[in-house]
Amino acid sequence: MTVAAHGLEELKALAGRDLGHTDWLQIDQGRVDTFADATDDHQWIHVDPARAADGPFGGTIAHGYLTLSLLIPMMTELLSVSGVRMSLNYGLEKVRFPAPVPVGGKIRLTGKVVSSDEVAGDGVQITIDFTVELEGSPKPACVARGVYRHYA
Repeated sequence: MTVAAHGLEELKALAGRDLGHTDWLQIDQGRVDTFADATDDHQWIHVDPARAADGPFGGTIAHGYLTLSLLIPMMTELLSVSGVRMSLNYGLEKVRFPAPVPVGGKIRLTGKVVSSDEVAGDGVQITIDFTVELEGSPKPACVARGVYRHYA
């Protein structure tokens, strides 16, 4: 279930709130290939299924940055913000990729609001600890701390 926050006061009240998890998202080869084209990163472990079958992961894997880029669309399943003039992705902290995402694998996002603080310009900055879980894996695919600013 999506957590909804309307306006800065409700955003400030989110500190410490567990946002739950998204639905599972399957990562297919087409998505990986499209990302490779967009970033000009055509390393064989991502785009060559025949060669990757004999590689260290037994098949192709998603780019770590593809997994990271999916935080934004998956986050919309966790948190809906309304009643603000503008929202910005302010940055990321402590990004790690503990486990590779195999093509065909499924991921989902969990999040917890670490802090929510006022910032200059009539804004609120929220910091969220994210974990991208990998179905069937004891290790997550990605852990990151996202920082977002919302302005009235």
